[in-house]
Amino acid sequence: MSDRFTVPFLRFLRIEAVAGAALFLAAVAALIVSNTAWSEPFHAFWQIPLGLQVGTWAYARPMQDWINDGLMTLFFFIVALELKRELVLGELRHVRIAALSFAGALGGMLVPAAIYLMMMLGRTGIHGWGSVMPTDTAFVIGCLALLGTRIPPTLRLFLLSLAIFDDIGAIIVTTVGYGHALHVMPLVLGIGGLTAIAGVSWLGVKSMSIYVLAGCAIWFCIDASGIHPTFTGVALGLMTPTGAWVKDARLRAILERILTHETGEHWSGDTNGRRDLRIARTAVTEALSPVERLEIVLHPWVAFVIMPIFALANAGVTLSGVDTWQPVSTAILAALVIGKPVGVMAFTWIAVRLGLARQTAGLHWPLLAAGSLLTGIGFTMSLFIAEQAYPPDLLDAAKIGILGASTLSAAIGLVFLVRHGFKNRNE
Repeated sequence: MSDRFTVPFLRFLRIEAVAGAALFLAAVAALIVSNTAWSEPFHAFWQIPLGLQVGTWAYARPMQDWINDGLMTLFFFIVALELKRELVLGELRHVRIAALSFAGALGGMLVPAAIYLMMMLGRTGIHGWGSVMPTDTAFVIGCLALLGTRIPPTLRLFLLSLAIFDDIGAIIVTTVGYGHALHVMPLVLGIGGLTAIAGVSWLGVKSMSIYVLAGCAIWFCIDASGIHPTFTGVALGLMTPTGAWVKDARLRAILERILTHETGEHWSGDTNGRRDLRIARTAVTEALSPVERLEIVLHPWVAFVIMPIFALANAGVTLSGVDTWQPVSTAILAALVIGKPVGVMAFTWIAVRLGLARQTAGLHWPLLAAGSLLTGIGFTMSLFIAEQAYPPDLLDAAKIGILGASTLSAAIGLVFLVRHGFKNRNE
């Protein structure tokens, strides 16, 4: 029974660990190209408009916007799926364990934002406070993967859960803080679509094509409403059922019927044996919950295609002529490198002291402190929010701050975790 909980979690960690390397290579490639003679055509490529036109009606936006608003919806969908699976089936179903990660995520969002606001008070760019709140899941898990078995699973679970709560918080921040003027009718239609999906699911409809088409329609409604459309991914992910459509007893009965068939030619043609095989194929598929099936299918695409494309489209910064010590850059650097670990440690300590949360075995304070240093790796989500929050004249400076803070946080965190690992081994 425990494999049902641990195997999907370990698979998620393995994909995220390798995805961190792919994301790093894509970011480095974007930085290199942005500082060569190919810089202008490279940046112009992402601004190519894509869309539909029928007569005088047209719906188009730059390719970068399709990536940030459309493809990133799938990223948030996967994040919400993993969060729901952990909350319902995994370790986070224990409230006080989940509370520890939630408290850390909350502190890791509020304290950096407060530091950023204090440092940017009265300056242009103060509106970018949201860019210092997230933690990059893939990079954090990738850093932990470099240390192998020296890092206990409890720290991996804590940081993964914290990063997922962070990502959900980031989309709330984007929706509330960086949305456009609200249009009521499209919002009503979007909420109606979500309600319809809940009703269809309750009625037992299993056709994925219906849910995909409805999800696309909801995305366009939410986009037209002024709320950031990636909210659709979070909502649909959290609505996805965690229960299997075919129970274990039913699956066993179907398979036993297949195994009792005598050998012969009954597997070809329109025979009872062939029909039983088709039923068995469907039953085996539906023995996994929709959450697990969607994660298995979509997670590799998100990790190895969508996220590297996002990095290519957003991580490119032309370094020449940019003041790397602008107030925006230094505020982001201080908020992520210092504010994130301080916020994580302070809020987790308070939650434990108040009895609201508890530490799992092996997750002691020195290890937690060393791991919290990695939470300053904002990268993907920080770049995502920066694109919404900063005007063009400050965007490159903000990206430099995010890239610098993420690199520094990764280096410091790895050093302290390596020292912690060697210390434990010598004791």
